[in-house]
Amino acid sequence: MYIFKAAVVGAGAMGAEIAQVISWSGLPVVLKDVDQAMLDRGMERIRGIYQRRVDRGRMTRDEMEQKMALITPTLTYDGFGDVDLVVEAVPEKMDLKKRVFAELDRATPSTAILASNTSALSITEMAAATSRPQRVVGLHFFYPAAVMKLVEVIAGRETSEETLDTAVEFVESLRKLPVRVKECPGFLVNRILLAAMMQVIHFQHETGAPYEEVDAVVKEKAGAPMGPFTLADTLGLDVVLDVCKTLETLGPRFAAPAHFENMIKEGKLGVKSGQGFYTYTK
Repeated sequence: MYIFKAAVVGAGAMGAEIAQVISWSGLPVVLKDVDQAMLDRGMERIRGIYQRRVDRGRMTRDEMEQKMALITPTLTYDGFGDVDLVVEAVPEKMDLKKRVFAELDRATPSTAILASNTSALSITEMAAATSRPQRVVGLHFFYPAAVMKLVEVIAGRETSEETLDTAVEFVESLRKLPVRVKECPGFLVNRILLAAMMQVIHFQHETGAPYEEVDAVVKEKAGAPMGPFTLADTLGLDVVLDVCKTLETLGPRFAAPAHFENMIKEGKLGVKSGQGFYTYTK
């Protein structure tokens, strides 16, 4: 199955960057959100990614405008009648995702593939909200999606081989690296990442080691692009906690410490709130 037009639901950081990646490949893409301010910020984020490429001499301003013209921002499902694939990128709440999938089932052609960018939740459960579970798949991009190459391709219980093959080919067309994984809490990457991150956060709390020093050691010794505290702030502490709660069924090593949850209750969510483990300014 060929993908001629795509859509993304959710214009937050992940959704906007996924839309940018799709437009960069030359495909038209609809970017939907329920909030105009969020949609505007999403489009600004995409333009900022392209502008940096212009500033670095990697593309011309005309080429940037051509790529931007491929993206249609919208508050409704009016432009979804001829899409071939949709990526859902709303917050990690199963009830919300199931509601979005039910809406997509009604708004898109019966042949369209419905994909979720979930980092940990059940594809099978989302698929049950549709009349086409065989066409529902997980496409987990990693932040920042404009840079990170890996994409997990996750099959639900009823996902067909044709859907999986199309999803893999689609990811490859975006110049990304697809990795097929089985459905389980956290899939592959987050089962490793969250266990390691929580261990480091516990260690820091017990020892009082400065965040900067811990981040520096992890970057140097593990070759990570950023340390665990910088990563948690970038992803959003609330997002990290949602994933932790999903993974707690696998054992206590995934549980977030009490002080981590207290930070969230105090509104310290990381970059997006201006305060997390570190302090941020505009």
